[in-house]
Amino acid sequence: MSKLSKEVVDLIKDCASIKIVTTTDENGNPHAAFKGCLTVLEDGNLAFAETLEGSQNNINLVRSLWFDKNVQLTVRGKDGKTFQIKGKPYKYSYTGPLYKKFYLAARKKRGQDSEISGVWVIVPEEVRDETYEARKKIEDELHPFFRHFDRESVLVK
Repeated sequence: MSKLSKEVVDLIKDCASIKIVTTTDENGNPHAAFKGCLTVLEDGNLAFAETLEGSQNNINLVRSLWFDKNVQLTVRGKDGKTFQIKGKPYKYSYTGPLYKKFYLAARKKRGQDSEISGVWVIVPEEVRDETYEARKKIEDELHPFFRHFDRESVLVK
């Protein structure tokens, strides 16, 4: 069963949404990459094409797979609605029907000379609404007395 709500799935499927995959290297340094081809599979897992075998993103994803590390996917809609999805790399396909689907889509988008190195499948484990209003509501409930000193003294006219 998918951990992704219909709202999150619709946002991911929206071509106008911004999709970012964030990984970390062996020293914990973050690396973020835009992934316009991020999609939701029928089983609720996420998939995206990796274009270059030697990319920092691909190297970090292999490490995450080997050492059972999380990756983060961020999806932001044109209305500002934002979700953070934490998950684990499940598999990397470099042949087969899933690979072919992404390969043909890449060639259609970027031309017949386009390539992809493979397709990553990520199992979503946690979804968090990162939209300002949603985060503020949670923060206000968790920390009702945490306020910026000037908050009450500044009036908006």
